[in-house]
Amino acid sequence: MIETNLNFFLVLGAALIDSINPCAIGVLVFLLAYLSKSTKRPRDILTHGLVYLFAVFITYLLAGLLLLEIVQELRRFSVNAYLAIAAIVGFFGLLELKEYFMPGKTSLVEIPPRYSKMISKYKDRMLNSHFFTFLMGAFVALVELPCTGAVYLAVIALMSASGLSLSNLTLLIIYNLIFIAPLIVILYLFYRGTRSESIHKWVNRYKPYMRLLTGLLLLALAAWMVAFILI
Repeated sequence: MIETNLNFFLVLGAALIDSINPCAIGVLVFLLAYLSKSTKRPRDILTHGLVYLFAVFITYLLAGLLLLEIVQELRRFSVNAYLAIAAIVGFFGLLELKEYFMPGKTSLVEIPPRYSKMISKYKDRMLNSHFFTFLMGAFVALVELPCTGAVYLAVIALMSASGLSLSNLTLLIIYNLIFIAPLIVILYLFYRGTRSESIHKWVNRYKPYMRLLTGLLLLALAAWMVAFILI
């Protein structure tokens, strides 16, 4: 079985770049902006925000474990299936670069409009129940996967060479903790009274560079995946 030499530093770098994905940041800012306008109690923003982020963390972790099993089985079934995953990762890398060099009104690396409408429609229920906030976080994590999951998929595909182990489980936990770290910072800023307009301005300013870094990382990971099969 091929070893990938997947280590903490690769996971750290991938997770750091993935964590600044404007898709994940944008949804959180939208929901926190609603909470900050709907309640005068900063504590409500903090508690609902933490529940939301915990749901994102758990959902991504469980999705990663499931994907690890699926990718490992595909790899055993056919090398071509593994190469197809590498091609998907590379394709999303090209899409990210396209958004940097030729940004358009529509994008394949954003949450589909129908899901955005659903998030907007049900956001007002977040203040009524922490359980609903948890469900919202889990739902958002799942529908974000197409625009945030390509880096995650590549890391999981590289893990599939050795399969589920204590080491890989630890790396997945570390990855997801790093993934939500900037979101925790944003939650803290809202809790301290930072206006959503300031964060939106920062995100829009650096969004192209986030796309560029993500695109280059995805192409590098796709090339690495192919190299471990062909070399």
